[in-house]
Amino acid sequence: MKNMRFAAVGTVVAVLLSMGLAQKAAQHLLSADELKKVVPAEFFFAGQKAPTQLRNAAGFQTADGKVMFAALVDTSGYSTAVQQKYQGMLVSESKLNIGGSELAPGAYGFGLAADKFTVMNVANEDALSVPSQTDASLKRAVPLKLVEDGAAYKLYAGKKWVAVKPE
Repeated sequence: MKNMRFAAVGTVVAVLLSMGLAQKAAQHLLSADELKKVVPAEFFFAGQKAPTQLRNAAGFQTADGKVMFAALVDTSGYSTAVQQKYQGMLVSESKLNIGGSELAPGAYGFGLAADKFTVMNVANEDALSVPSQTDASLKRAVPLKLVEDGAAYKLYAGKKWVAVKPE
């Protein structure tokens, strides 16, 4: 009888522990404290460093612990041509599907303008360009945010957004 109770208690403890571990490993948006740990103070792009805007940063962690984050940067030191195309940085430890196109892990610059989301390597060469969507119903647009959308996310810059899904 004692062995049966011990086995039952052991099973309950094992189930609770596995549930806790499963919840901990679940995909989630990064908190402000988590973003402070991963977003650098500056980002190198097109031969220059630009300060990042932590207040305009967002990201997520996948179930296997890999991180993706994006942040707006201060592009005031860049030429007008680069400023029009480059607004932020995007760093991913895993492959992403962005608007239906695949992006390899890495560090990139990005811009969301003229109904297109463009991702560039650090040499300012296009890595991908996909159409963006506009959310006209969005009441309060913010410079940058990430919103959960099922197993994917919507990366917003103002009212424009693009779907981002870890692969």
